[in-house]
Amino acid sequence: MYSSDSRTSTATLENDILLCPVCAKLDFYRIFLYGVHELEAIPLGSLSSILEKSYQCSFCRLISLYVRRSRIMENFPHTDLSEIECRLCTIVCGALRRGPYPPLRYVGSLIIHLMQEDAFKFGRPVDLHGRMVKNTVDIGLVKKWVKLCQENHGDKCQNVWGMDRNLPGFVRVVDVVSMAVVPAPPGCRYVALSYVWGVNGAEYWTTKDNIAKRSMPGGLNAANLPDTITDSISFVRQLGERYIWIDALCIIQDDSQDKVIQLHAMDLIYGLSYFTLIAAGGKTARDPLPGYRPRTRTPQIHIEVIQGLHLFVTPPTHEDALALSVWITRCWTYQECALSCRRIYFTEKQVYFDCRCQVFREDIVAESEADFSTSFVRYPRGEYFPASTDSFKSYMFAVERCTRRNLTVESDIVDALTGVTNALVVAFGLGDPARAFQYGMMLTELHHALLWQHDPHTPRVRRSLAEGGDSSWPSWAWATWRGAVIYMSWGVYRQTRVASYSSEASVDETLIDAWYIVDHSGDIVPLDVRRVSRVYWIEEEQPPYSPPGGILDPAEIPLDIHRPLKPGTLIFRTTSSHFDITRRCGDSDGESSPADHYGLFNILSTTSSPPTWVGTVILPLIPAPPTSIEFIVLSRCDGVDGVCDLERYRGCLLHVMAVCENEGLMERVGLGVIHIVAWVASTPEEKVVFLR
Repeated sequence: MYSSDSRTSTATLENDILLCPVCAKLDFYRIFLYGVHELEAIPLGSLSSILEKSYQCSFCRLISLYVRRSRIMENFPHTDLSEIECRLCTIVCGALRRGPYPPLRYVGSLIIHLMQEDAFKFGRPVDLHGRMVKNTVDIGLVKKWVKLCQENHGDKCQNVWGMDRNLPGFVRVVDVVSMAVVPAPPGCRYVALSYVWGVNGAEYWTTKDNIAKRSMPGGLNAANLPDTITDSISFVRQLGERYIWIDALCIIQDDSQDKVIQLHAMDLIYGLSYFTLIAAGGKTARDPLPGYRPRTRTPQIHIEVIQGLHLFVTPPTHEDALALSVWITRCWTYQECALSCRRIYFTEKQVYFDCRCQVFREDIVAESEADFSTSFVRYPRGEYFPASTDSFKSYMFAVERCTRRNLTVESDIVDALTGVTNALVVAFGLGDPARAFQYGMMLTELHHALLWQHDPHTPRVRRSLAEGGDSSWPSWAWATWRGAVIYMSWGVYRQTRVASYSSEASVDETLIDAWYIVDHSGDIVPLDVRRVSRVYWIEEEQPPYSPPGGILDPAEIPLDIHRPLKPGTLIFRTTSSHFDITRRCGDSDGESSPADHYGLFNILSTTSSPPTWVGTVILPLIPAPPTSIEFIVLSRCDGVDGVCDLERYRGCLLHVMAVCENEGLMERVGLGVIHIVAWVASTPEEKVVFLR
C-alpha cells in the first residue's frame, strides 16, 4: 500500500477518480522523489488488464499509449497479453550539471516523464524534464542548439578529419539572400541538405540550359522548387545563414563530367558543412519540412495530470524516429549523415539536433554548455565517421550500413560510398584514393576486405550496371552483387544456419606475397596491401603450410587465356585444392528458412574412410553447388571448435575461397575455413590465380 505524502494532499478528487484501484495506491510524488529499485518493482497487473483499463485510468492510458504507438507487440503476435505481468520501477536520468539536487528519475522502461512545470515541486532545475512541442518549431531554440555546439565543443565538432580542409573551387552553393547558384566563397560557412528526391525532378534541376540564369541574382525562382527545398532555403535564411548546398541545384544534372567531379567531393561538402539539415519527415522532395510552417506536423505529446503531476510518455528517440522514415532507407543518405559533424533532423513529429558531443530535442529540456553529459537523451546517437580508430573497422561498418539501403540506380552503389572512402583515405593516410579503393573494396586491407559474405536472405544476383559503363564488375567485390553485405568472424561457421549479424573477420597471417590488378587501361599493376603476421608456437608434429612466395613479374605472368584480361581482374600466387562438400546437418531439417539463399556446407577430406570433416564453407543454395569444389588459400586465422573434426590449435585454420574456373579465369563462389592439416595433406597445387 503506497499512501499519499502530505505534500501531495492537494491532489483533487477528480485525479483519484481517474485512476484504477491499482494505480490509485501509487504515490507518484514519492516514486519520482525517492525512486523504486527494479528489485522492488511495484506490480501493476497483466498487460491485458492495463489495456482494458486505459479508457478509465490516466496512468494505464499512458502505458497503453506507449504500447500501441511503439507497436511493440507486433514482434510477438501470438503472445497472450494476460501472461505479461507489468511492474513499475524508476531509472536515474543522468544529469546536465553537477549540483545539490535530488536525482531526476523517470518511470522505466516505458519512459514516463515529468513535465518541466513540475520541477520546482522536487527542488530541481528543469533539466531533462519534458517540454511542450508546438505546431511549429522554435527557430530561436534551434539557433541555441547550434550555438551551444559551436561555442563549447571546440575541435571535437570541427570536422571528421580533425584538421583544416577547404572546399574545392568547383563547388557551388545557393546564396539564400540573392537567390542565386554561386561558386562557394573561400572559407564560407554553409549548410548542406540531405533529403529524399523521390519522383523525377527534372523540372527543378540545374541543367546546362539554366545554370547561366540561375547564377544571376534572383535567377533561382523559388516558385519552381519543391517544398523540401523551398522550406530548407527559408529555414537557413531565418537562422541567419547565407549559403546552403543542395545537390539538385548545385550540380549540373545533365553534365556527366560535372556530376563525377562533384560526387567525388561529397566527403568535403558534407564534412565541412556548418551543419547538415536532414529532411527525414517526407517521402519525396515535394513534402514540406514538418513543423517549419503551420499545419505541417501534428505533435504527439500526450499529457496526463495524475496526483497533481504532469506525466507524459516520451516520443521516440531520433534514432527510432529515423527508423520509420524513407530517408534512412536510401543509400546516398548514409554518407551524407555520417560525414556531418552537426545534424538537424526534421522528422514527422519533432526536430532533433545532434553533434559529436550532445543530443538536443524539442520535447526534453537538455540544453547544456558542457561537451559531455550523463543525460539519457545523449544516447543513442546517429551515424558517425569514423566509426572506429581502426581503418578497416570503419570501412566494414560503412559497407554494412550502406548495402542495407536502397538505390534507384543500382550502379550508384560505389559512388554512394565514395565520400566515406575518400574520408578514410585522408583520416588514415591511405594514399591515393584510386589505388586504395576500387569497386568499393578496400585494397590496402584486401586480405580482410575479401572476407565479406552475402546476407543469407539476399539472392545471389549481379547488379545492373549503367549503359556505357564496364560490362561487368569482378566477382570478388561485394559491390558486384545486389543486397546487404556482412563481415562475419569464424563464429558463423559453427552454426547450423548462416547468421545475418556482423562481427569482424579475423586475419592472423597474410599468406599471399604480392597482389596485382588489371587497371582500366588494361595494364597489370601491383597493389599496396598491408601485411599481417602473428607469431605462433608450432608443435613439431604439426605440418607447416608454406605459401608460394616471390614477386610476380607482370611481363612474365603465364597467360593461358586467349583474350585480354578485363579491368578488375586480381592476379596473385597461392595454392589450390579440391574437396567434397555436403550440406550441414540441421541446415536442411527444419531449421532452414525458405528465405535463406545461402547455406553452410561441411568440407570433407576423402583421403580417409569414412571422409573426415575438415572445414566449413558458405555457398549459395541456388543453383545447387556441385559435390566437389575447388578452393584457394587467402590467409590464416585462429582455430575454433565446431568448424571441423580435427584438433584445434592456434593458427590452425585457413581462410579459403570457393571458386569456379572457366578458360583460366576464376570466379568467387563462396567463402570458408579449412584446417591446415587437411590442406597440407591434400597435396595442393601452386597456381597463379586470375580472379575475375
